[in-house]
Amino acid sequence: MANKRSKLAVPLVAVLLGFLLGAIVIVITGKSPLAMVLALGRTLTGVDFSGRGDYNPRYVGEFILQSLPITLTGLSVAFAFRTGLFNIGAEGQLMIGSLAAVAGALLIPAGTPFHAVLCLMAAMAAGALWAAVPGYLKARFNVHEVVVSIMMNYTAWHFSNWALLQFGSLDRVKTPDFPVSASLKSAFLSGLTNGSRLNWGILPVALALVVFWFVIEKTTFGYSLRAVGFNKDAARYAGMKVERNIVFSMMIAGAFAGLAGAVITLGTFNFGRVLPSMELYGMDGIAVALVGGNAAIGVLLSGLLFGMLKAAQPLMQSQGIPREIASIIQSSIVLFVAMRLGLEALIDLVKRNREARP
Repeated sequence: MANKRSKLAVPLVAVLLGFLLGAIVIVITGKSPLAMVLALGRTLTGVDFSGRGDYNPRYVGEFILQSLPITLTGLSVAFAFRTGLFNIGAEGQLMIGSLAAVAGALLIPAGTPFHAVLCLMAAMAAGALWAAVPGYLKARFNVHEVVVSIMMNYTAWHFSNWALLQFGSLDRVKTPDFPVSASLKSAFLSGLTNGSRLNWGILPVALALVVFWFVIEKTTFGYSLRAVGFNKDAARYAGMKVERNIVFSMMIAGAFAGLAGAVITLGTFNFGRVLPSMELYGMDGIAVALVGGNAAIGVLLSGLLFGMLKAAQPLMQSQGIPREIASIIQSSIVLFVAMRLGLEALIDLVKRNREARP
């Protein structure tokens, strides 16, 4: 019980310290931290607590939208962490998944039953296959997955940009729009949130969270994957197929990241985009996984937290607060989580002092 409380307390303290540091930086810039609090409050609830504006659920819709892809990349990184691997290649797997979704949307005939579902499955398969490469090299030749994944991120970026142009583009920036049958856009959800871009991508994200929890926590397959991560030699001695499990772990992690690419492409934009630079969803996923403790519910909550910070940036900027403050808060939270031992010692010290009082 004490260990569980510690696991919960450290991220909470890290989040509070991150916001405190952000408030200090805002004061140094000559602005009021209250403006940040009001911006975050409106992003989270749609209510203008300053009393100068009306309730607008569009902010809530955009906040949830921003949370979707980083929750999925958080699941990708967390799954690899839970099985003893470091999937720093979620960014590349996301871009390859996005490319597969574009191919499915434009090449499968419009009106095909379950068109959007087929595109989502194609994205997951593409992400899994892309992640299988570092997984195989790790299992077969003990090549570190971090090195291979980083190189494959850049390969995915340039290959995706070239491949997207092959679908036809007048401005060399985006592909033709997708047919309605392949889109995740929702007039209902958009209308419910006053014209936000919120879409049916929330459904595959919710399903991914359940699958992650069930596979890792409730199946013998998930146990065998975790066992290999804990101790390869012991797992091999117990009769587990270590090399196969390493590849499977990376493939499942890649499938989550590929799904994130499809949610962005089919839901948020409804067309493929040629990217001038990486959007760093994979890096955000690392932060989400660390803050969330590599657990499904933790990844969900930290994904919502980081999504709120991203969505609040324009509101902060409108109040004269640099939008980089949100990035400072995110980075600080990750830094404090990484200082787990120091935070645990601080929490224990506070607890002992409290118990020592008469």
